[in-house]
Amino acid sequence: MCGIAGLFHKSASREDDLRSHVRRMTDVLRNRGPDDDGEWVDSDGSVALGFRRLAILDLSPTGAQPMTSPSGRLTMVFNGEVYNFRALRDELRARGISFRG
Repeated sequence: MCGIAGLFHKSASREDDLRSHVRRMTDVLRNRGPDDDGEWVDSDGSVALGFRRLAILDLSPTGAQPMTSPSGRLTMVFNGEVYNFRALRDELRARGISFRG
């Protein structure tokens, strides 16, 4: 099972401070996701997301999180596998939409 961490700070913080803080949070979760880790901090310095990965189905780097949309507008972390990803991937590609993971 993966590990997810995040924080919201009402006033802008230094990106390095938020990244360091969320990294310390995910380090505590290392046993939940020993295969990979990642963090993301928004450009405003008010939100940070962290992730520890336990790779089960998708062992490739494209399954790494946090995941950011191709436009860069959306970023997310989530726990679990999308079991119908092949059908979703085919549908998105048919619409000309990029698929990752």
